[in-house]
Amino acid sequence: MAPSTPLSSNYSPNLLQLPINCPQFRLILAGISLSRSKYHFSRKLLLLQQQQQQRSWDPLRPIVAKEVGAKCFAEGNSAGEAVLDKGSDDEVPKGVSVKEEVDRDFSNISVGSQRTPATGDSLSLGIREPVYEVVEVRSNGKVSTRKINRRHLLKSSGLRPRDVRSVDPSLWLTNSMPSLLVREYAILLNLGSLRAIAMQDCVYIFNYNRKGGKAFIDTLLPRLNPKNVNGGPSMPFVLEVVEAALHSRIQRLEQRLWNLEPRVQALLEVLPNRLTGDILEELRISKQALVELGSRAGALKQMLLDILEDTHEIRRICIMGRNCTLLKNDEMECSVPLDKEIVEEEEEEIEMLLENYLQRCESCHGQAERLLDSAKEMEDSIAVNLSSRRLEVSRVELLLQVGTFCVGVGALVAGIFGMNLRSYLEEHVFAFWLTTAGIFAGAVVGFILMYAYLRKRKIL
Repeated sequence: MAPSTPLSSNYSPNLLQLPINCPQFRLILAGISLSRSKYHFSRKLLLLQQQQQQRSWDPLRPIVAKEVGAKCFAEGNSAGEAVLDKGSDDEVPKGVSVKEEVDRDFSNISVGSQRTPATGDSLSLGIREPVYEVVEVRSNGKVSTRKINRRHLLKSSGLRPRDVRSVDPSLWLTNSMPSLLVREYAILLNLGSLRAIAMQDCVYIFNYNRKGGKAFIDTLLPRLNPKNVNGGPSMPFVLEVVEAALHSRIQRLEQRLWNLEPRVQALLEVLPNRLTGDILEELRISKQALVELGSRAGALKQMLLDILEDTHEIRRICIMGRNCTLLKNDEMECSVPLDKEIVEEEEEEIEMLLENYLQRCESCHGQAERLLDSAKEMEDSIAVNLSSRRLEVSRVELLLQVGTFCVGVGALVAGIFGMNLRSYLEEHVFAFWLTTAGIFAGAVVGFILMYAYLRKRKIL
């Protein structure tokens, strides 16, 4: 068999004579092409440095470099042959800067055979955008259920991502405190299980299947019915939403208080005379419910107080949807003089509205605190009663222990006489009766002395 001719004399005259389909041959070609690509890459970096030096003294002159072929090798589909690029080594496509070519080649060399993932793949690797299922109530009373993502929610309400945290249902553990946040185009309501975003023409209700959401919808819809207006001037939609939310929340607190008050009163009447496990457990459950009710009413009361003390927030509610702005000194500037008068009237109405619900909330909180104090006093009296009973039991136990001690001394005397030793007392007829009488007399005298000592020390 004749020896095969060398592959190329340009690279090495002593190249190993290998078949063209051999794996070692492919590795040699890959190493050659990789060294050529590194050589081209270093030349491009040198050209880029020269261009930057030229820009330092002549920045207005455009620079176009020669075309450089920096492609590596390509693998064939059938035979797997490696073919080198036939392009010139020092040429760059016209209209393409050297920096762009170097960046492109650097990315090709760094990733090797791996390809950059597509846009859809990169999005699939990120965090999935949350989608909220809400009930939308329009200003005309139309109710619909829809799914809305966070991006569309922020765009439609003009809110920021950090604003949505207060009404996000997934953060109900961390956002348990009631809040009413006023923004430029929306109001965020967080009142217990009620989470809602009120805007000029609609309101989004989160967790609409919970008690707070259902009570809010039942309170809001009759207010939006034109038949229930009775010919009077209607309030703006945003104020209707705020009032319905406060009304539903405080009404639920009052309803819980009305259910707890008779139970606590009945327990207070029964407990001094009846101390059973069931009654004490019911008292504990009622006390726990009163503590929870008082904390919720107190938090809502504090929220209303903060809003009433901040006139800036009240005016921001009033100017929502109008061509008015607030200056630094809380003065209003409206493009239409009539809007300023309307805003001032609405400001008074909002203050009266908040004062009304604040009084109701204070009444509910005060009543819950009074019932809780009564339950605590009853617990204290029960503790005193049980302590007195334990004291009586301890006294009886102490008396029994003293009597046992005295009888034990008599038993010691009887044990001494019961030994099988001769004492010559068994020969007398009256020795048994005298010994028995002495034991009883000694026990009684000892008990009387111990009792007198304990009474003197105020132990009994």
